[in-house]
Amino acid sequence: MSKIVRLDMEQIQDWPSFHDVFARTLGFPDFYGRNMNAWIDCMTSLGDPDDRMTTVHAPPGGVLTLHLDHMGDFAERCPGIYETLVACAGFVNHRLIEIGEAPVLALSFWR
Repeated sequence: MSKIVRLDMEQIQDWPSFHDVFARTLGFPDFYGRNMNAWIDCMTSLGDPDDRMTTVHAPPGGVLTLHLDHMGDFAERCPGIYETLVACAGFVNHRLIEIGEAPVLALSFWR
């Protein structure tokens, strides 16, 4: 089972706008640290609503898929942020697997 959330990557021009878009779309808490360590912490909790790190959650036993619109333009405009996003999304699932839990995050995009 999967839930799909669309993000318009045209809204992201730099790191501040990256954190604005993800915090707003996924409902990160007010104390969100606006760095990739904090992003990873929030995204790792997608499968655990009790953590209150997001207001959007993966379905029980399922995956949250982020459908990233305009990813090709984003990758050209912000190559460092693009590479970091892909790597950190992979790390979220790696972290969960390491503690014996199932992955909760998938990325969908066409570059």
